[in-house]
Amino acid sequence: MLRTCFTEDQQIFREAYRRFLEQEVLPHREEWRKAGIVPREKFLQMGQQGYLLTWADEDFGGLGVEDFRYQQIMIEEDGQLGEPGFFHTLHSRLVAPYLKHFGTPEQQAKYIPGCVSGECIMAIAMTEPDAGSDLAGMKTRAEDKGDHWLLNGSKVYISNGILADLVIVAAKTNPEKPREMTLFLVERGMEGFERGRNLDKLGLKAQDTAELFFNDVKVPKANVLGEVGRGMQQLMQGLAEERLITACISLAAANAAFDLTKTYVEERKAFGGPLSQQQNTRFTMANMRTEIDVAQAFVDQCVAQHNDGKLTSVAASQAKYYCSEVEGRMVDLGVQLHGGAGYMQEYEICNLYANARISRILAGTSEIMKEIIARSFFTAK
Repeated sequence: MLRTCFTEDQQIFREAYRRFLEQEVLPHREEWRKAGIVPREKFLQMGQQGYLLTWADEDFGGLGVEDFRYQQIMIEEDGQLGEPGFFHTLHSRLVAPYLKHFGTPEQQAKYIPGCVSGECIMAIAMTEPDAGSDLAGMKTRAEDKGDHWLLNGSKVYISNGILADLVIVAAKTNPEKPREMTLFLVERGMEGFERGRNLDKLGLKAQDTAELFFNDVKVPKANVLGEVGRGMQQLMQGLAEERLITACISLAAANAAFDLTKTYVEERKAFGGPLSQQQNTRFTMANMRTEIDVAQAFVDQCVAQHNDGKLTSVAASQAKYYCSEVEGRMVDLGVQLHGGAGYMQEYEICNLYANARISRILAGTSEIMKEIIARSFFTAK
């Protein structure tokens, strides 16, 4: 489908980023998957090229470019030539913006330059064993000790958990109000802050995911992010972009699945000719292309609305829900058309299949997305 939503400068940016991936990422992704982590120097290389926190002010070393389409371009190229487990988008567009929106001038000056350069890698810690989407069930607590906060608890399934130098931690701060929480900036090396093992996952093998433990961590008052007790509201403010990002990632994977499958069926011979000449294959791939293009048109419209400050939580939830479901269907059909080869790790479609399963869970499950959408047209009784 012809897409007219990108400027000439953005097309030049895409070509430059594609070359970066071809030279610095694609040749290494197998070793990263085996290691279960991306080397820190790759964040530094991203920073040197200006690919991290593109929105950051030039005073902090950034490009000062707010336009979400630049991140969209990187996500799309990552899906084709990159490593899905290289979670630089989480660092740049999911976590670091909390510093922009809620950080004090002192916090911004202290942390944002290192995040732009790749020297300071970020993560956000919300999920707990008994509190995933239901943040009200959170057990991590911080107690006001006068000149500092005392943080205790644990988090699980934290992306960039091993690499992170700065973690935004959500914790309860008022025992009498279970939904009241505060965000804290916890730094690598703070006494009592420990990491568990790098968790072994179904997919996204190169992405480090860890448990984090906080045992009487003394967090300075200067490391409170935003207002005390307003953490829930602050987290909610970033959900629309988080879900839009997830939609973009899912579509990038769906496109990659289509391209890999198209190449395979054109080369694979069966019943006297290439699989691409079989009617079932042609009809299946026609359906795949149509579903992806329809989803892409909706996502591009959501990106335009987001750039204008008009993206609603409902539209973002629709995009996240639909695109993650499309991704699941596309990788499944891709494996089916690959036949036995699709079940082998040496074929990239197999990795895409494993990666895709988390998309319907993270950033809000498909069930939660459907509930948010339904609330927009059903009046609460």
